[in-house]
Amino acid sequence: MWLLSVLVPLVRLYLCGVKVLLYQLFNRSLTLPVLPKQNGRVAIVTGGTRGMGFETARHLASLGMHVVIAGNEKEEGTAAVKRIHEEGGKGKAEFMFLDLTSLKSVRQFVQTFKARGLPLHVLVNNAGTMLVPETQTQDGFEFHFGLNYLGHFLLTNLLLDVLKKSGRHGCCSRVVTVSSATHYGGVMDMDDLNSKRCYSSHGAYSQSKLALVLFTYYLQEQLTASGFPVTANAVDPGMVDTALYDNLWSLAQALKKPVAKLLFRTPAEGASISIYAAAASEMEGVGGCYLYNGKKKQSSDISYDSELQAELWKKSCQLVGLQVA
Repeated sequence: MWLLSVLVPLVRLYLCGVKVLLYQLFNRSLTLPVLPKQNGRVAIVTGGTRGMGFETARHLASLGMHVVIAGNEKEEGTAAVKRIHEEGGKGKAEFMFLDLTSLKSVRQFVQTFKARGLPLHVLVNNAGTMLVPETQTQDGFEFHFGLNYLGHFLLTNLLLDVLKKSGRHGCCSRVVTVSSATHYGGVMDMDDLNSKRCYSSHGAYSQSKLALVLFTYYLQEQLTASGFPVTANAVDPGMVDTALYDNLWSLAQALKKPVAKLLFRTPAEGASISIYAAAASEMEGVGGCYLYNGKKKQSSDISYDSELQAELWKKSCQLVGLQVA
């Protein structure tokens, strides 16, 4: 039983990876259309100090946005801001500390941001971790579930009032959440969200990415029902050569290197779908989508389960200390 609990998620995840690599072998990455200027708009990008997050922040700033890079590495954040400013774009970049493994840190970040009186037009939930050994966040949650999902769940909910005030019909605020093709192999165990019964890093990662899709769909349903000018979409960057793969087993690391050079996308290519969702005219007023390579794509069947969406939302509110809507 234990062996199956570990092997099944592993096989599911790597099968998802093979499918993505086959697609990337025969299909070019998204070429961004001409994007409208974003002067006067404000964005927050989590995990924006490096990799896809940095490329997302850099591109949004080049369009004229004021970009807040949210991360837990101050030196990396300072360096990222410097690089963006050295490029001489029309926008502005700054770093603010945010540790998504701490609900207290998330609340402090939001409090600090709101105290400045800035609007918020785009929130990119980009930060994430993958295949870490069994460990817990500062609040005792399984690490993937806590960082990838719960931290972003709380962050988004605490910033919703600013997003709603900043958007208007015809120029909506946007929530862009980075998921992954691994969500197709994800299973939501509502009785064991912290993977305590039998830990599998592959299963925990896939579950966290499925949770992000379920969350996105339920959030959009709520926003639409209330008529707020905010859209929420999940995006899939494909397989991208970033530090996410640093936790692979030694053999997998060795096999990954030559494959990555040939088939993996660069961080800039991976970020293109987040940038598209955050700024493209074609996405104005469009929400509740799963976007891959510039197109709307069907996510996993279970991600459309409205009862599961509502159950996860309610449970998440309880876990992070929010009043259930």
